[in-house]
Amino acid sequence: MINTVTARVSFDSPQEEITYLKLQVNELKAKVNWYEEQFRLSKQREFGRSSEKSLPEQLGIFNEAEVESKPDAPEKATIEVSYTRRKGKETKEEKLRNHPIKTIEYRLSEEEQVCSCCGGALHEMSKQERVEVEYVPPVITGIKHVQYIYACRNCEKNGIKTPIVTAPAPKPAIPNSIASPSMIACVMNQKFVMGLPLYRQEQDFKRQGISISRQTMANWMVQASDRWLKQLYERMREHLLAKDILHADETTLQVLHEPDRKAESTSYMWLYRTGRDGPPIILYDYQTTRSGKHPAKFLKEFKGYLHTDGYGGYNDLPNITPVGCWAHARRKFDEALKALPASQKNTPTVAGEGLDFCNKLFAIERELQDVTPEERYQKRIEHSRPVLDAFRDWLKYQTPRVLPKSALGQAIQYCRNQWDKLEGFMKDGRLEIDNNRSERSIKPFVIGRKNWLFANTAKGAGASATIYSVVETAKENGLNPFEYLKFLFEKMPNMDLGDKQAFDEILPWSKILPKFCKAKN
Repeated sequence: MINTVTARVSFDSPQEEITYLKLQVNELKAKVNWYEEQFRLSKQREFGRSSEKSLPEQLGIFNEAEVESKPDAPEKATIEVSYTRRKGKETKEEKLRNHPIKTIEYRLSEEEQVCSCCGGALHEMSKQERVEVEYVPPVITGIKHVQYIYACRNCEKNGIKTPIVTAPAPKPAIPNSIASPSMIACVMNQKFVMGLPLYRQEQDFKRQGISISRQTMANWMVQASDRWLKQLYERMREHLLAKDILHADETTLQVLHEPDRKAESTSYMWLYRTGRDGPPIILYDYQTTRSGKHPAKFLKEFKGYLHTDGYGGYNDLPNITPVGCWAHARRKFDEALKALPASQKNTPTVAGEGLDFCNKLFAIERELQDVTPEERYQKRIEHSRPVLDAFRDWLKYQTPRVLPKSALGQAIQYCRNQWDKLEGFMKDGRLEIDNNRSERSIKPFVIGRKNWLFANTAKGAGASATIYSVVETAKENGLNPFEYLKFLFEKMPNMDLGDKQAFDEILPWSKILPKFCKAKN
């Protein structure tokens, strides 16, 4: 048996005991409410809608007039009626506009062009057509490079030395390997764009009649990354750090074999990218921890604004002005709303009020999407500033009225703790209200990680960071990742890597890249 000892509390009067018991009841109620809230939120995350879009029935019930009204807009004497014409359905030929169409005609022979009724001659009355998409599986072809070597017969007979001339040939991407530029590009594209692990590619190649082990393909990835893509990465990094507005984010990664670390240890893939101002540059950086020393090292030469999600690791970076993410602030109020009992979800709530403040700010940003940075800055002062001031006062008022550990309490406390950063987007019209740009860029890595789960070595994780950087930057600049990688592995072994101008001509945003590198939209 388990012996339990219950502490006895003595009271001077019955009233003191009643007061004490009431406090205990209130504390227990608060705990029960918190556990119920966490249970509802857990069910919502597992079974509910993942979208954070606000439903009309959830919000705006109590302030519809305030949300919909526009006092500065002139009242119209007439009613405008408009409609949207639905675009016609895309034809089969239009779907294949970027591909050749092979036409096969079916005609009757002259002997068959006879009427079965009277024996007269038949003529072409009309025709019927159908369009199909034909898929031709990839073909693996071996290429033998033969370089002829020439010598002078006269010098061989009469000269002191004989000049020997070798016919020029392109240098291989990986010396002493069967991997061609197209093969390396194919394996990289399959893994880092399509999310297909190397062991599945190994099985697919076997079905096509060629044996290439996953270890061999992994070696190709590391060698091609170290020899060529890493140098391209460093040049892209120079361009990135020359900007004055960047976005940053990070996500977890498991690396099985790291020096002095257990296989279960959590490593991190950091992401840095450009903002509104082009060209789009997306760089990944593999590190063993989530320490702030890593962004401090990566961004050592950067000066300007940095959009982040509020993680404290970015707080003490020198020469950097942090800009917070309103999408994260809004998400916390959205979760607080989802954690409410079903009976309260369609009624005015404090969580709904907080979410509505965030929605107003995003609505203003949508209207300013296509204006100049200068105009956006002025409009924000005019329209966003009053919302921010009202929201700040609302947060201060609600803080002592909610449980700090509840979902709503955490949402309010997050906004108050991050307030200076959340107001950061007001400082420059080029800044954005959220950090969704970096979240979208890190998503391909997160999706790929679900397929291949982990990296085997730290060297492989570093190579993955480099390759992801190249392919994601290529995609955002409108390139076909496979064609661009193939072009790089053909071009880079045969160019002067010390020539920065030559390097700039092959960057993903270069205007003189071959047309075949462009994606066919």
